[in-house]
Amino acid sequence: MKAFLLSIHVLASIIFIGPVTVATSLFPRYARAAVDGSDRARGVLDLLHRISRSYAVLGVSVPVFGIAVGAALGVLLQSWLVVSMALTAVAAGLLALVLLPGQAAVVDLLDGGGDPSPVLARMSMVAGLFALTWAVVVVLMIIRPGSTTGVAH
Repeated sequence: MKAFLLSIHVLASIIFIGPVTVATSLFPRYARAAVDGSDRARGVLDLLHRISRSYAVLGVSVPVFGIAVGAALGVLLQSWLVVSMALTAVAAGLLALVLLPGQAAVVDLLDGGGDPSPVLARMSMVAGLFALTWAVVVVLMIIRPGSTTGVAH
């Protein structure tokens, strides 16, 4: 059962967190192109926003399965997992409180003929932090202090 839960956790991470990370990273670039009048960029922008929203909801399964794996392995209170869970909460907060509302604001501003530039500057930085947060979580999951996988630390 542990291997099954771990497999689902890793697959969900790849399938759900990867695309939302890419979509949020690309969004500011295509938003700037849409501001410059590119119809193609506007279509891509709408798609990236839809991917971000949908995969954010699906991505909730990642920490759910992660907690199940941690409980099954008896490592829920180990520091590397606690830090990973805290970083996951930070990433979720960045997505839910900054990136998704920012994307919606940019789309609304473009629809209304407004200038989304101030929103985009902040979104670019936060998208980078969002991606960096996931990179750190992946490293923690691989290195796992106290790991019994036999990999040297």
